Amino acid sequence: MEWKIMPLGAIEANCIILWSKSGDAWIVDPGEEGACVVSFLKSRSLKPAAILLTHGHFDHIGGVAELEAAYPGLKTHISRQDEIMLGHPQNSWPPAYPLRPRPGNLVCDLEDGMKFSAGGLEASIMATPGHTKGSVCIHFPDDNLILTGDTLFAGSCGRTDFPGGDMNEMRASLARLALLPPETEVIAGHGAVTTIGDERRGNPFMSV
Repeated sequence: MEWKIMPLGAIEANCIILWSKSGDAWIVDPGEEGACVVSFLKSRSLKPAAILLTHGHFDHIGGVAELEAAYPGLKTHISRQDEIMLGHPQNSWPPAYPLRPRPGNLVCDLEDGMKFSAGGLEASIMATPGHTKGSVCIHFPDDNLILTGDTLFAGSCGRTDFPGGDMNEMRASLARLALLPPETEVIAGHGAVTTIGDERRGNPFMSV
C-alpha cells in the first residue's frame, strides 16, 4: 500500500489518499480543493474506490462534492453518529468553508470493530469519540499505520469544546490508542506524521 498526504483548505486538513497495487484508492477526509485531489488521482492513474470521513466537520468534507462529480457513483462513508453534520447549516465557516451539500452517495456504516474493505485495501475501524460523537480512526495493522482524524495529533489532541465534544470520552479514546504498538505510524487530521510511541512519551494528553 502506498499513500499521499495532501493538506487542503485554509485550515490545512490532511487529506490522505491510499492505494493498492491494483491502482484502486481510498480518499480519506477530502477537506477542500477537490479538484487537486482529482488531479493527483489522474496523474497516478488511480481509480477511487471509496471516500472515508473520520468525522463530519466542515474542514474535512469540503472536497466531497467535486469528487462525486468527477466519479459518479463514488460512495462516501461516515459513522452514523456524525451523519447529522453533513449538510447542516451550522457546519460551515464562510467564506473559507461555505456550506456544502450532503453527499449524494452517503453510507453511514463506519462502526467500531468493523473491517472496511474496498479496492484491495482493508482497515479496521476504531470508534474514538471525544472530538465528535462519531469520530473514528482508520487502522491498517499490517502496515503499522493509523489515520486518527482530529482525535490524536502530534503533541496534542482534538478540541472538545465543539457540539458533541467530550473530554472524558477523548481521554478514553486516547488511552485506547496508546495500547497500539509503539511503532504504529500516525497520520493525524492536521499537522505532522508521528508514532504511537512518540506520543506515549511526549504528548501530555496521552503519556502513560
